Amino acid sequence: MIIVQDKLVSDDLVAEHFICNLNACKGACCWEGDFGAPLDKSELPIMEALVEKVKPYLTPEGIAAIEANGPYQWFEEAEDWGTTLVNGGPCAFLTYDPLGIAKCGIEQAWKDGVVDFQKPISCHLYPIRVEKNEALGFEALNYDRWDICSAACELGAKESVPVYRFLKDAIIRQYGEAFYEELDAAGQYMRGELPEEEL
Repeated sequence: MIIVQDKLVSDDLVAEHFICNLNACKGACCWEGDFGAPLDKSELPIMEALVEKVKPYLTPEGIAAIEANGPYQWFEEAEDWGTTLVNGGPCAFLTYDPLGIAKCGIEQAWKDGVVDFQKPISCHLYPIRVEKNEALGFEALNYDRWDICSAACELGAKESVPVYRFLKDAIIRQYGEAFYEELDAAGQYMRGELPEEEL
């Protein structure tokens, strides 16, 4: 375990490798699983505010699910808020590109300048999952292993890209440049890329 600022970071983020391989998985993380993408409480009003703007990017089924249930729902088993699902399956914000690869409708709207919210941070950070205990001020970054991401692990290993480096932009978005630089320095040392005196 690495301590970066006041966060606990799993060694796996340095030791394991990862590069999303959408040509192999087709974006399966958007339709697999039992729960919607986890949402921070601060993201709930954002999701409500952007719904109408992103609807043109969504499937008819996704729009219907959102109109029936709202943009997010409470998942009792996960004890967390998450994006609404279509009939307990795909994320309601899922869309497809011409090659049949799943994409995030929110992110497509963001790329077009329609909204200023890229996508839920849990999606951006994946396969990092953040565990929080607000009462204790505890926050840990863990590596979530999922068999549908096996091709991403293989590609990451081939290119020798550790999980945290693949997720540089997402980590900076959530925690800032200084946090990433500290994590990268620790990661370089752990991987034998940086002498101890340079830490």
